[in-house]
Amino acid sequence: MPERTLILLRHAKSDWSGEEADVDRPLADRGLRQAPEAGRWLAVSIDRIDLAVVSPARRARSTWELASAELASRPPSRIDERLYAASTSQLLGVVRALPDEVDTVVLVGHNPGIEDLVSILTGDSVPMPTSALAVIGLAGSWSNAGRTQATLRAGGRPPAASR
Repeated sequence: MPERTLILLRHAKSDWSGEEADVDRPLADRGLRQAPEAGRWLAVSIDRIDLAVVSPARRARSTWELASAELASRPPSRIDERLYAASTSQLLGVVRALPDEVDTVVLVGHNPGIEDLVSILTGDSVPMPTSALAVIGLAGSWSNAGRTQATLRAGGRPPAASR
């Protein structure tokens, strides 16, 4: 079975100045600049993305919208309610339920879950500030995620997301 690639993308910097609910917070000006940078890094560094799974939070959806606009071909995406305010075990459940016909998936979500998931899967501690990426190689099927050691291929905020 081929190696799978899981890309974790933390949403870009959000705007805290308004009165909206957390789930409805928009991106800040800095976030509007960060998200396309993440997309440009993905366009250069990742051959193909088969699926994007995105938190329903406005800042996560906007991050993926701006990042994916930088790709030569936008992959199918789906909003998954489980990614909003998800614990590590909830995120791991989302990964384990991914369809086996997809090889490269990006999850767009939030901390601390995203950062903790990198650590659980790879054993590496990677800070995941806004717009940071972690590219992880997983052997076998998605359902085995977390049961065997995965490999951190890249981590950090673009353009420094290298390892």
